[in-house]
Formats: sequence, C-alpha cells, structure tokens
Amino acid sequence: MMDTPLLLTSFLKRAERYFPEKLIISRTSPDTIHRIPYKDYVKRTRKLASALTKLGMKRGTKVGSFAWNHHRHLEAYFAVPCAGAVLHMINIRLSPEHIIYVINHAEDEILLVDGDLFPLFEKAIPYLKTVKHIVVMQDDKTVPESSFPNVYSYEQLLEEADEFEFPNDLDENSPAGICYTSATTGMPKGVVYTHRGLVLHSMALGLADGMGITERDIIMPVVPMFHVNAWGMPFAAVNYGSTQVLPGPHFTPSLLLDLIEQEKVTLTAGVPTIWLGVLQEQEKNPRDISSLKAIVSGGSASPKGLIQAFEDKYNVPYVIGYGMTETTPLVSLSNYTSAMEDWTREEKLNIRATQGLTVPLLDTEVVNEQGEVPWDGKTMGELRIRGPWIAHEYYKDERTKEAFRDGWLYTGDIAVVTPEGYIKITDRTKDLIKSGGEWISSVDLENALMTHEAVLEAAVIAIPHEKWQERPLACVVLKEGKQATKEELLDYLKDQFAKWWIPDDIVFLKEIPKTSVGKFLKAKLREELKNYKVNA
Repeated sequence: MMDTPLLLTSFLKRAERYFPEKLIISRTSPDTIHRIPYKDYVKRTRKLASALTKLGMKRGTKVGSFAWNHHRHLEAYFAVPCAGAVLHMINIRLSPEHIIYVINHAEDEILLVDGDLFPLFEKAIPYLKTVKHIVVMQDDKTVPESSFPNVYSYEQLLEEADEFEFPNDLDENSPAGICYTSATTGMPKGVVYTHRGLVLHSMALGLADGMGITERDIIMPVVPMFHVNAWGMPFAAVNYGSTQVLPGPHFTPSLLLDLIEQEKVTLTAGVPTIWLGVLQEQEKNPRDISSLKAIVSGGSASPKGLIQAFEDKYNVPYVIGYGMTETTPLVSLSNYTSAMEDWTREEKLNIRATQGLTVPLLDTEVVNEQGEVPWDGKTMGELRIRGPWIAHEYYKDERTKEAFRDGWLYTGDIAVVTPEGYIKITDRTKDLIKSGGEWISSVDLENALMTHEAVLEAAVIAIPHEKWQERPLACVVLKEGKQATKEELLDYLKDQFAKWWIPDDIVFLKEIPKTSVGKFLKAKLREELKNYKVNA
C-alpha cells in the first residue's frame, strides 16, 4: 500500500476541487453575515499563510488565536498548520492570569485577535514574553491604538499577500494545533494535536455511527472554536464539503434559533446550558427547526427532560457525546444500535442519557482495584482511553505522569458500563462522594433533580460529616416563575435512590458557578459551602 501521509492540506485541496461553490456563512457582528464560497475561502487561507510567513512564521512556530467562531478563525485553522506551523486556540474565557500563562507556556510568536476582544486582551500584552506580532481580525482595516509596536490589520495583510503554496513534505505526526485544558485547579495543561490525529478524528466524525457528517449537511458548531477545535467539526466540514454556519460573537438562544430556521441547519453541537436556553426560547417563540437531524451535546450531563423535550416535542434527536481536550475530543456518542429498535421509550431515553458507545478505532475501559469492571451498569471505576487521536502526554508539563500510564489516558472520570457497553459517567474522581465507605454519584443525583419541572440546574457536592466522612449537599437553581420546597425535592428523590444517597440538605441559589466552558465549578461551591451545617 502507498505510504501516503495524513495531512490537513488534503482537506483544503478536496474542498477547493469538489465543492468550490459550497458556502461558509459567517456572522462577524450583529449586522454582518458573510457568505463565502469554499473557492474564495481557500484563496484567503493561502493568502493568510503567506502574510504570516512574511511576519516570520516558520515550521514549528506557534501562532495563537483569540477569537470567536467565524471565517477568519476558520482560515487560521488551516493556514497555520498547512504551512507547518502550530495553531494555539486560546480560550478567551480563561482568567487573565491563565491567558498570560498559556501564551507564554506555548511560546506564541504571532497572535490573531478579534477586534472586539482587543481591549480585553490588551491588558495582558505587557506580560507576554514571546509575542512579536499581533494581527487584529475584523471587517474593516482599522487597527486599534496600542502601546505594542507591531499591530496589523488582518484584511490589510491579506490584500497585500500572495497565495502561499502549501508544502507536500510535512510529517503527518508533526504538531498542527494546541489547546489548553480549562483548569479548575492549578494552571491549564497543554495538549498538542498532530495532522494524523486530526485527520483520523475528522474521518470518525463522518462515520454513520459517529456524527454522520456529509457534504449535504449544514453544520453550526456552537461550541467555541477555542474549545477543543469546536469538537473537530470545522475540520471535518471542510473535508466533507459541508456548508458551515459560524455564529460569531455574542450570540443568544434567539439568534441560534433564527440561524437554524433561516439557514436550514442540519447538525449543531454545544454544551447543555446552551440547549437549555434554546429550549426555553423555542417554547416561548417557536421557530421551524425541522431541518435538524441531530443536536450533539457534551461537556457535562444533560437532564433527561431536556433530551425528551427536543426528541418528543420537536422530533430532533439529542445525542450525548463524551470527550476531553486530551481526546481531540470525540470518544463516544449515545447513538442507538439496531438491537434497541423495540425498546420502550424510557429504556431508549436511559441509553440516550449515557455518554454513549465508544467510536471505532478507540479503546475504552472502566477499571478499579479489581481490574476492568463488569458491564452491569452499577460497578464504578475510572475510565481510561487509548487510540490514534488520544494525546500521550501534556505539553512540557510534569503532570503527564499522573494522567498517562501504561499506554492509557486515565481520564479522572468515574463511570459504569451498561450491559450493552455504553459508558455512563457518574462523577469526576475529585467530585465523587464517599459516605460511610460507599460511593455516591453526584451526577446521578443532579440528573434526577433536573428532571423536576421546577428545577433549572442542580449541582451536588460533598460536605464533611463527623460520622459518615462525607454527605451529599444539593445546590439548586429554580426555573423563572417556578416554586419548589426543599421537602418537595427530597421527596422527589426518595422514590429514585437508596435512602443513604439522599442529600442531607438542599441550598437554593440564584446561579451555579461555571467554568469557562460551561461546566459546573464544584470546587468553588465546595469552597463557598465548606462550613455549611445542615439545618443550621
């Protein structure tokens, strides 16, 4: 067989050759939507590579992006790695301290920054050690005033640039991108993605038992392009020639629904908090969302009621996915198998709410002190993963040895496996509640609480207990205009769980603190409630 390297350059060639008129629909401001055919997109991508090369980009150079989901960010997705450099997608929602850390740790030399984010970003500039050039991405060619000497207009650079010829001799194992984890403790950890890993991951997204992405699809990644490559969807869409809808900055549930209706979006993806907001807006002001063949949700658990509302009321499959920064990120999806066709609605819903079946080419195991756990849906252990798009180390970080052992990535996620082989995450190792020597799943309790009609969000944490070591405490946010008492919610749980699982108390909050990517920040809740006394 031919030893043909797996490179992102092949995606650009394919899009340009076979799908020149397919569109990238890019919203860059409340009043501006660009409709760019792939032939023009590839031309602009070549020009960007040329412009960045003139600024000193070479093979291996780190180029940081600080940007929303739009066509310029998508141009960087290919211009940088296809020239042999490395794109560092910086999470704009990190704290200023973490933003400075990741740029310095990655040693970014060129930064691509959205114009509307520049004022926020400028405060970090004096602390950046390796940055030589900043390119401002916006529709006009103006450049904001800055004390930093080398600030350029993205559009001006493209106007003056030639079209770069991407090399054919790149190593498929060479770095193409880098993302950092959104750390809840300590500094973020860097994960490097190779051309080979991104190509294989993109192919998996096109499998029928993956996301099933095809040329016919109109794809809208709501998950940010700075968060694990928008789950790889933009890369895959270019390869398959899918139309892309990039919602840009400061979108709302209303805007997302408008885009789905107007552009006939077929596939979209984001975290559950996004879809909770979209569902509330849809119920107040319905749009035609019948074009959707699926919503993919991940990042944290989705309440069963949310899944059921989209599937039963709007006939839109709501598929749960699992992954991490370290896994590029796709590991599993809660697609049904043929054996489940005759299952009851409740049985199917229980499967849909899991993290799903492992996708082809990956290995997953759930292990505890006794070895791999039985597939009984009850026995808990830590999920570990290996495969061709799974990282094997953190970038220049001694914490590698904690997570990567014996050829596996140890995820820190506690899970069970259903008799059908579906992964069900029950907790993070650091969030698991150990009461009287027994494990209690905070995620199961949260999901149950969020099926109550009055509950919008629920997070369950461990609080110290003199006798039992730890006990669960539930933190609940009620839906607007809804009421529920502590006693009512505890009674609601008593029918579903063993008595010793029931939280000792319920705290009502206006909001639950979240990480930069929308996950519940339980470390902050634990800190705030560490001295909480039940019925105090």
